[in-house]
Amino acid sequence: MSSSDFRQIAISGETERADRLFRAAVSAFCSLTRPSRREIEQLEDLAFPLFDAVSVESKRYVAAALSECTYPPPALVRRLCDATVDIAAPLLIRSAALSDVDLIALIGRHGLPHARAIARRPGLNKTISDLVRALTASTPPTNTPSGPEGLGRSVPIASNDTPASSEPKSDVDRVRQRLRAMMRSADAQDTEPLVIQRASAEDFGKLLSTALSGNRAFFQTALADVLEVRFQFAKSLTEDAHYTGLIPALRALELSEEQAFLLIAALFPMAVNGIQAIRTFLDHYRLCNVEAARMWLRASEETAQAAPTSGGWQADDTPRRPAFGAI
Repeated sequence: MSSSDFRQIAISGETERADRLFRAAVSAFCSLTRPSRREIEQLEDLAFPLFDAVSVESKRYVAAALSECTYPPPALVRRLCDATVDIAAPLLIRSAALSDVDLIALIGRHGLPHARAIARRPGLNKTISDLVRALTASTPPTNTPSGPEGLGRSVPIASNDTPASSEPKSDVDRVRQRLRAMMRSADAQDTEPLVIQRASAEDFGKLLSTALSGNRAFFQTALADVLEVRFQFAKSLTEDAHYTGLIPALRALELSEEQAFLLIAALFPMAVNGIQAIRTFLDHYRLCNVEAARMWLRASEETAQAAPTSGGWQADDTPRRPAFGAI
């Protein structure tokens, strides 16, 4: 069955049949001992058109199946990990496809719900464990909003701009320093850390005009200028078929929900087509903490400078682990 047939199933709303096909395709893939790049791409081509049509139960089933898979399809893993934690939990807890960089990126985008699941991973890097504990300990219980908007809200991480004082550094400050040391390549030269500031009205105007130009390279250039990062790194944030890689960049610039949505709608119109898709975008954007996003961007930029050719596929068709936002 071709991918166009799968798309037709999704469009026609045959949820039960879509669920069966979605589960069967992933189950068959998981039975492969060492899938080739072509087989991984074929699964992703078949699964993505069905993703929004299948039930939550099917997504949970697939996430659980792929969490035990040695060579899972990276784009599908990325999509599942960016879902709500009740879907993503098996991958967050068990999947060997997630690197430390990936885990930090997920915590930056989704906050405490994903962080708590990641904390259950066996053999978790101690620095990430400390980050989760520091985030949990810094949660102000009296300030937690009531109602749906307060669920899963990420906890602010202390900013680098906080004036120095005679008080000892907080746990979060110490964890941040250790995260930077962990993310920096051992042979990379010491450079000044990337400083990301709130975007001005002029910066947003530049981003919006280039997003509406129809030429993604123009937007990527403008994004690199506003973030003050290399073009290749800015390009990597918009190369995926989905917008999740771009959310930390927009959040780090402190764009409002309305501003961020305009950019996403211009760049990924099919990803925010419909009420449920818009609601999903808002959930992802609200859960992405500003300082956590900035910390991830700094770490990812340093990693990209140390290993500019990482990511992609090996020459022998052995699939690499998915890199969330890293080049």
